[in-house]
Amino acid sequence: MTAVRRAVALLLAAFVVLAGAAQAQAAGYRYWSFWERTGGHWSYATEGPSTARPDDGAVQGFRFAVSEDSQDATRPRGTADFATICAGTPAKAGTKRVALVIDFGTPADAPSGETPPERRTACARVSSDATTAEALASAAKPLRYDTNALLCAIAGYPHKGCGEQVSAQEKPVKAAKKPEPDGGPSLGLPIGVGVVAVLAGAAVWQSRRRRGNA
Repeated sequence: MTAVRRAVALLLAAFVVLAGAAQAQAAGYRYWSFWERTGGHWSYATEGPSTARPDDGAVQGFRFAVSEDSQDATRPRGTADFATICAGTPAKAGTKRVALVIDFGTPADAPSGETPPERRTACARVSSDATTAEALASAAKPLRYDTNALLCAIAGYPHKGCGEQVSAQEKPVKAAKKPEPDGGPSLGLPIGVGVVAVLAGAAVWQSRRRRGNA
């Protein structure tokens, strides 16, 4: 039985590694996400604000939050539309108006020691060929970028940091988009347990077979 015990111990160690990997995958990043609004629906932007060139009447949103990826990203809050945000900004030849929704997030998303400002809206009047980044710069300075042109801060928030990784323990709890039956764990963990159980059973069977053939 010594060989069996050794095999099971090794397999259990592998399971611990699998569990640790599952926890690592749960970590996210603290950053500004960029959104486009059509009607009453927010969509994650398919390009960055430095290359996007919205038309007159567009609504663009930014949300600071902790997210794993674009599928997990938190949308800007509020229901203000272009007509509301730009009500006091009439059209002007040679320019365009871009409605901006800037959501600084919640205290749970904020870096340590910082408090998020109240979310705001702004109507940016910019040249007809301006990018979203230029519209944002005209309405919410100062902006801060890193050396890779990643947007780090809007209106000076946050004061430091840029897209840093956040551990699973630090990540704010969000309502599940697709609740799992009985509140079970994520799929990766049961699969890992199943693999370990199958391999352990195979090790026991192989040991018994060797003894039978001895």
